[in-house]
Amino acid sequence: MGEESRRKYEFSWSLLGDLEQGRPNLGLHTRLEVYRLMQFSFRDVLEQRFGPEETDRIFYDAGYLAGREFHSHLIGPQSDLGAFVTKLQGVLREMGIGILRVEESEPEKGCFVITVSEDLDCSGLPETGVQYCTYDEGFIAALLEGFCGKKFVVKEVDCWCTGDRTCRFRAEADVP
Repeated sequence: MGEESRRKYEFSWSLLGDLEQGRPNLGLHTRLEVYRLMQFSFRDVLEQRFGPEETDRIFYDAGYLAGREFHSHLIGPQSDLGAFVTKLQGVLREMGIGILRVEESEPEKGCFVITVSEDLDCSGLPETGVQYCTYDEGFIAALLEGFCGKKFVVKEVDCWCTGDRTCRFRAEADVP
């Protein structure tokens, strides 16, 4: 494998590091503005270089990777939908990611409507008419796949930035 084809930053859970050792004084928490500063500066640079459609694909794929790892390391196998949702709600709330609610669920049909309130990406932003939560779409798709064992396509249908006060996602099993 040539020097230029070797990956430099392949994701692994270990990249999150030992936060107690690395941040003995500042701890696990930072302000939401720091997350948004990173997210929106990445989004801006990517969009300038690759355009809005490819940027959305990159954010969806990154969210999917994060959701897959999040499920594997923090949620794990669950016995039924109720146990899965309860565990997921607890971890998302504890970590300050958002308040998840399942509005509709038809697992046998592979259909869900999920809301995330007080989310990291856009809650409290000005109304712009643009939906920002493509990372969350990928994240939710991977979480549902981890529980159901089949691929999902997730699309944000309501967003804080389009005038709603929660982000709502429609998830459907990806039927070949």
